[in-house]
Amino acid sequence: MTSKPSASRPFIGSGQRSILQEGRNFPLGATWDGLGVNFAIFSANATKVELCIFDNEGRRELERIELPEYTDEVWHGYLPEARPGTVYGYRVHGPYEPDAGHRFNPNKLLIDPYAKQLVGGLKWGPELFAYRIGHKDKDLSFDARDSARLMPKCRVIDPAFTWGSERRPRVPWEHTIVYEAHVKGFTKLNPHVPESERGTFAGLAHARVANYLRSLGATSIELLPIHAFVDDSYLVDKGLVNYWGYNSIAFFAPAPRYLHSPFVNEFKEMVNQFHSAGIEVILDVVYNHTAEGNELGPTLSLKGIDNANYYRLLPDQKRYYINDTGTGNTVNMSHSRVLQMVADSLRYWAQEMRVDGFRFDLATILAREPEGFDENGTFLHSCRQDPVLSSVKMIAEPWDIGPGGYQVGGFPPGWAEWNDKFRDTVRAYWKGDEGMIAEFAKRISGSGDIYNKRGRRPWASVNFVTAHDGFNLNDLVSYNDKHNEANGEDNRDGHSNNHSWNHGVEGPTEDEAIIELRERQKRNIMATLLLSQGTPMILGGDEFGHTQNGNNNAYAQDNEITWLNWDAITPNGRKLLEFTRKIIAVRRAYPILQRGRFLVGDYNEELEVKDVTWLRPDAEEMVEENWLDGNARCFGMLLDGRAQPTGIKRRGAAATLLIVFNAYHDVVEFTLPEVPDGRNWVRLIDTNQPESTETPNFKFGEKYGVTGRSLLVFVLSQADLQPRNLREAIGRILDIRERPVAPGYDGE
Repeated sequence: MTSKPSASRPFIGSGQRSILQEGRNFPLGATWDGLGVNFAIFSANATKVELCIFDNEGRRELERIELPEYTDEVWHGYLPEARPGTVYGYRVHGPYEPDAGHRFNPNKLLIDPYAKQLVGGLKWGPELFAYRIGHKDKDLSFDARDSARLMPKCRVIDPAFTWGSERRPRVPWEHTIVYEAHVKGFTKLNPHVPESERGTFAGLAHARVANYLRSLGATSIELLPIHAFVDDSYLVDKGLVNYWGYNSIAFFAPAPRYLHSPFVNEFKEMVNQFHSAGIEVILDVVYNHTAEGNELGPTLSLKGIDNANYYRLLPDQKRYYINDTGTGNTVNMSHSRVLQMVADSLRYWAQEMRVDGFRFDLATILAREPEGFDENGTFLHSCRQDPVLSSVKMIAEPWDIGPGGYQVGGFPPGWAEWNDKFRDTVRAYWKGDEGMIAEFAKRISGSGDIYNKRGRRPWASVNFVTAHDGFNLNDLVSYNDKHNEANGEDNRDGHSNNHSWNHGVEGPTEDEAIIELRERQKRNIMATLLLSQGTPMILGGDEFGHTQNGNNNAYAQDNEITWLNWDAITPNGRKLLEFTRKIIAVRRAYPILQRGRFLVGDYNEELEVKDVTWLRPDAEEMVEENWLDGNARCFGMLLDGRAQPTGIKRRGAAATLLIVFNAYHDVVEFTLPEVPDGRNWVRLIDTNQPESTETPNFKFGEKYGVTGRSLLVFVLSQADLQPRNLREAIGRILDIRERPVAPGYDGE
């Protein structure tokens, strides 16, 4: 251990001196122990670290205190007189040698990487940069101006909170239905949330929000990034903001813009409310990069604390950053202290804040070692062996822009992954593209070709057709092209290959035939998503037809484009909402739609059954030439409830279902197949008759006219009288129809 001398300075204008003790090098961050606060920060290359104390508003710097001890590359000190509410920041001394990877500049106030709360927002100005903007030497120059007045500050918190009878829902993966939402977008226009609380955690904590999700049938809400983030300067210059939040600057602190109160425990109150309703909370997290950008970006935190260790730098040109994210920098997960920071952050949110899982933005980067993606890399290993992280839901966005960055199916057991192949295939099939049925069958049966290995389960495929990034469901069936003019980039941003179809008119129309077809296509896509094997994810607002007016990259639109307008839901939107609830009820009523084993389609001679049989419209089993027929667009998926449900070789006792898909533009006569031990078929769903309250019976061999571009679900009646479980399942579905829920209400 190398000890550094203390250099406490008096409070500005107070004439008093802070009492300083050595403190400990663990835990990192500012930790209140009931008597004082321990401050600890990692920097291997710093020569001195100053703790800066500010007034309660973070406007005036009161004192600078040199941390007295340096242990295992951690600078630390203890202030007995400090209390929760203390506002602080750091100034870190060391070499300013960009060519060697070092960018220390003590004139720049820095955010503690472990800060649990931030005070104020970032204001853009040249003082934020460690170099002189406009200088001929660019980032090799040095800026001596103080950045404190423009910087958010850190605040010490008291984590005490009374959870009461809160219990984690711990929803099994097989039963999970994810609902992706934005903290502000979900509540900003919700009339059942007090106006002052809209757009905040307090707004989401309103009981009617959780009860709405429960009434819909969702089990888990996945929130877009809530870690503290900043608005990019180029957006601010255009009068826009970083709405989505993929620009993190503090991995332990909630975004101040989402706090209605001055206390971070507001987030815990939200979690408590969701848990009381049986709803899990999953966070979309961004650990792959920070808001500090590349060598020309600002110095806000990690860059000024120890740039050479916190970020991946080009090995032979350490002035420059490896940019596997496309945002300027890449967090260096190969360094043990950086890995510790990310793992500590995850544990903090899982243990202290009691969230139930994480969705990792550009997750391939987190498993990227210097030689490339490695499923045995340190981060994935650390999660697998960690007793906390191995017990929560872990969802990867399995791609980045680096070499070998597309890793769908490449993550290890225990992880689920966003499956973009499901998205693209389902879109293309219902659009009517040729030659899609073979690929479509793979995706709706759990994508076993991708995930059926190493004991992984169908839930590993997070199925989605829409997400925050791209067209939402309404716009997917209403626009051929993106319309991102509001973003101020001349419509150059966003994806152009959307597999979308406007059905004859670009955007809104009064043509009743087009409206009817679009509404049926929404039902087709929603039903496909919720009836497929795997974990379904619904984009918030899709269930009632929210539109973004063709904007497929609304990352900077903090306005009516992205806010869910609960008061403007159309009659068709309400019908879609009730249909979505009905489909979710079907999924939950029939265990065969939530299998823990992959569908393989092989005949089990011992049990004399196939788990899935693919049928032509004449009820004959599909053969290779049928799969290769580019013009084929209608087929059936027979899910046999007698199939082996677990690793024990025994017949199942689940209901047998027949799902018929027809992406052809006209009616197709589909012969209902004869099934052993069955009596007839009971129709549960016809997307051409979404409001039907009947469940009619159909005989084996009877031909059903499947409307062009529609989907049907039948359940097998297996005896003279319907079995009890069949009656109960149909009863639950009928109950959904009889208890409509208005958006924002609790259903009571």
